[in-house]
Amino acid sequence: MTASPQFFDASGSRPGGGSSDSTSDPWGVRKAENLLTSLEGVLSARVVTTPLGEVSEIHILATAGQNPKQVVRNVESALLAHLGLRVDHRKISVAPTAEVKPLQALDLGAVRDRAAQRVVLFEDLALATVPKTRRITASVTLALEGRSETATEEGSDTSRSRMETAARAAVQALGRLFDVEALSLEGAQAVGVFDRQVAMVGVVASSARDSRLLVGTAEVRESVEHAAVYAVLDATNRWAVAHRPR
Repeated sequence: MTASPQFFDASGSRPGGGSSDSTSDPWGVRKAENLLTSLEGVLSARVVTTPLGEVSEIHILATAGQNPKQVVRNVESALLAHLGLRVDHRKISVAPTAEVKPLQALDLGAVRDRAAQRVVLFEDLALATVPKTRRITASVTLALEGRSETATEEGSDTSRSRMETAARAAVQALGRLFDVEALSLEGAQAVGVFDRQVAMVGVVASSARDSRLLVGTAEVRESVEHAAVYAVLDATNRWAVAHRPR
């Protein structure tokens, strides 16, 4: 049951097999490791030999869910069938690791997790001009666990004011959803970041003991008014998680 140098001669070749670089891999260790990493469920393999070429340890890193005993049997069978190498199963150790996913799958999973944590949903934004004035109204509808609330705010018809008016309406709708008066808009503005326009808002969350400034951002895509509402939701998402109805 013990591997010995008879399986790999001094030239680095196995009887009946091809040759390898005797200087860099005198006992064919890399050949064995490459074989083992080709097995299903094996992420990496390390073969440790004595100065005489005898295998003293084999360490296997396997994917989660693999049966360690089955992995050991697969390693034994592969070495014997492909390299004529018989190894005592007690020299083979198997360590499972967490499930490995492609980066794209991890990114999609992160997006799904973030969406699942979003407490308040943005349903609608309606802008209207006030007749015979240079003012506008912004009506924002938000939803919380199937219940919707709409708040309307009025402001001057300028780019900066339209953005702030939409943000104020979003803050008011949030207060109605949670039945609190603890939120107020500190300010809203559009800023240039990395050659893109981004809406940035500050929302003050007050309590009996103190007040905190919550800052949120959202890239301007559809309009600065829509981005302002999304920025309010970004700023208050953690607050909403902490205050959601139980």
